[in-house]
Formats: sequence, C-alpha cells, structure tokens
Amino acid sequence: MISIRRRLLTILLLATGAIWLSAVIWIQHSTRTEVGHVLDRRLQESAQMVASLIRRGGGIAGPEAAALAEAAPALAETGRGFARQLICQVWGFDGQLKSQSDGAPAGRLARQEGFSERAVDGEVWRVYTHVDRDLGIRVMVGDARSMRDRLVHGVAMGLLAPAMLVLPLLAALIWLAVRSGLAPLDRLAQALSRRPATDLSPLGETRAPAELRPMIEALNGLFHRVEGLRERERSFTAFAAHELKTPLAGLKTQAQVATLAPDAATRDRALAQIAQGVDRTDRMVRQLLDMTAAENAVDGTAPAEDGARILADVAGELAGLAQARGVALRLETGTAWRSTQAALLAPALRNLLENAILASPKGASVEARLTREGERIRFSVLDRGPGIAEADRPHITERFYRGAASPSGGGSGLGLAIVAAAVEALGGELRLSPRKGGGEQAEIILPAAPA
Repeated sequence: MISIRRRLLTILLLATGAIWLSAVIWIQHSTRTEVGHVLDRRLQESAQMVASLIRRGGGIAGPEAAALAEAAPALAETGRGFARQLICQVWGFDGQLKSQSDGAPAGRLARQEGFSERAVDGEVWRVYTHVDRDLGIRVMVGDARSMRDRLVHGVAMGLLAPAMLVLPLLAALIWLAVRSGLAPLDRLAQALSRRPATDLSPLGETRAPAELRPMIEALNGLFHRVEGLRERERSFTAFAAHELKTPLAGLKTQAQVATLAPDAATRDRALAQIAQGVDRTDRMVRQLLDMTAAENAVDGTAPAEDGARILADVAGELAGLAQARGVALRLETGTAWRSTQAALLAPALRNLLENAILASPKGASVEARLTREGERIRFSVLDRGPGIAEADRPHITERFYRGAASPSGGGSGLGLAIVAAAVEALGGELRLSPRKGGGEQAEIILPAAPA
C-alpha cells in the first residue's frame, strides 16, 4: 500500500539531500580554489617584499637577504605548523645563487617568471618568481605542494564537519514537518474510523485546512447521497411490502372461497379472481425488478440491437393483453437505429405500452412510433385514454404514485417511475403531454449516437 507520508518524506529527503550534496561540492570546490588563490597571493607579495627590501638596502643581495621572506604576512595559526613554511632563493642574472633561506633546497626552485611548479630534491614546490631587472636579480619564494594540499584539505574538512552535522538535523526537521503537516489528515481518518455506520451527518470543515476542504465536501456529498439512497430504499421496501401484502391477502381469501364454494359458479368466480390477483402480483414483481435494474444501471458490453426490433418484441409480448382488452397495437418503425442498452430500453417501452393499453377504452388503438430528428431518436406512444390529470403531472413519475386516472384503479404506481429512471440512465428525456383529440402522448427522446 502506498503511504503518502512515506512518499512525501522520501521526496523531500531526496530533494534536500541533492541540494545539500550540491552545496557541499560547490563549497568544497570554491574553498579549495580560494585558499589556493590566497596562498598564491602570499607567495607573490613575499617575493615582491624581498625585492623591495633588497632595493632599500642598497641593491646588494647578501647571504641574509632571503631570510627577509620571514617577514611575509603569516597565515592564521591553526596548530598544524602552517603559519611559517615559506622558502626563498635570490638568483642573479649571472646564474649565481646570491642568497637563500633556511630549509631551501640546493637546486634552483624555478626556471620561469611568475607562478610555476617544479620538483626539487624529491619535493614539488609551488613558486612565484619576481624579476627585478634594475637590480639584476630573480627572487623566488615558494612553499611545498604537500603543505599546501594539507592546508587546503584541512580547511575543506573543517567546513565539511558542520555540513555533515546539519544533514541529520535537516532530516529530523523534515520528518517533524511532514508529521505536523499531515496531522489534520490523521485526525480526519480517526474521526471517520470512530463513526458508526448509521452516522451520515456532515463532517465539520470550519477548522479544516484549505487542502482538506474539497475532500470533506466530497465526503459530505457522498454521505448526503447515501442517506438519500437509504431513505429511498426504506420507502421502497415499505411500499413494496404494502403493495404485495394486499394481492397476497386477496389470493388467500379467494383460495379459501374456491375451497368452500357450494357450487361451480362460485368456485369459477373465485378462480378467476385468483388469476387476476396472480397477474397483478406478477406485474408488480416484474416492475420492482425493472425499477432495480433501472436505478442500478451500469455500462454494459452487450451487442447493439436494432431499435425497431426492440419495440416490435415489446409489442409482441403485450399483444395478448391488448387482445384481451380489445385494443389494437399499431407500430411505425421505419427508422434504422441500434442500441447496446436494450436491457434498459425494453422495460421503459414495455411500461409505456402497457400503461397505454390499460388506459385505452375497448376498440381504441395504441400507436408506437420510432422516428429520427437530426441528432435525436424519438420513441412515441399515443393512446386515447383519459390522460393524466394536470394536478398529477408534477408527481406522476414518483414511485408508487397513483394518479386519478390510474388504469383500472389498480396500478402499482411504478410504471412511469421505471420509465423515468431508465431514460435518465440512457442519457435521454421523458416527455408526457396531452394528445390532441384526447388521450396521452408519451415520448422517450434519446441521443442518436448508439446508446
């Protein structure tokens, strides 16, 4: 499992470590360079000073002249013997050694003017040669390369020690900062873990950091939707139990009547009532299943089916009901269109057609059409029944709502609710309007792109 804390801590440590390492490398390089420049400047000033003192002494470079280099500016005392380590030689233009300081090698320190390096008597020397042409001398002041390297290394290591001490302190500070920064997230997780499953009240966001507020708002929105869904499920269960209880009680009563019937006519009437009760219960159970499917629709991978074939199949299923009611079904399906959501479209069309058949008087006809208008597909179902009362229209698609003109007065109140839920899942629109000349016109309008 990916930990945000661990990931953030790793990123910050790596980034800080990279910056720290770059800074250390840069400081080391710049320190070595600057110390080298200081030492070179010390050699140059010492050589020029010796030449100047010889000039003031009358221009004679006696044996003790090279010792004047001891008066050169000293380095800060470090306790490692670096303060006085300069050597000096004074050579004449005639190639004769005029003077040299104690500890100077026997051989000539340099062959060229300015800065140079040369190995003499097994030691590499860094030398600055000052040429005074008026006096005819060359003043060479140098120090051992090994001494310079030890000095530079000592200075660099002295800077590295505090840098190494800073690194763990930085890591500790980063860890504390990450821990403190993610503390509100931990508190939110603890608050959610302590909540009982029945508590769907909103989370307080007054004191929450700005970064957590979108998450809290999303959670509160989720709680609100879940609470709404739970309330719908509770009402759905209560209504379904009530609606199923009535026909089952009627079936039981009619079964008792048929069992105790004194004659065949009474028994046949009771059996007919049982058959009607079974049909009503079957329709309600089917509608409950359709409602569940419509409200829990998911994107399917079913093959595309012809829209006209879907409508024709639904009409075929209801042909027996239409014949029993004395109602004619007329289909107009000349438009070519395919859908991958037949599982949602078929129940919607079936409920519209079934409502239209049940609402139509004997001898009337119900028309079902499939047409295309630009980028929209329109399924229309038209009947000549009493239509929907204006007072019922705002509520007619609510579950278990029965309008004043409910078919036979015994509908479940689920038919149009199923249609509305299915059409919403299909990304379409349900329109219900009075039909000119009487009756009702129901339309399902869908995007022309395959659904």
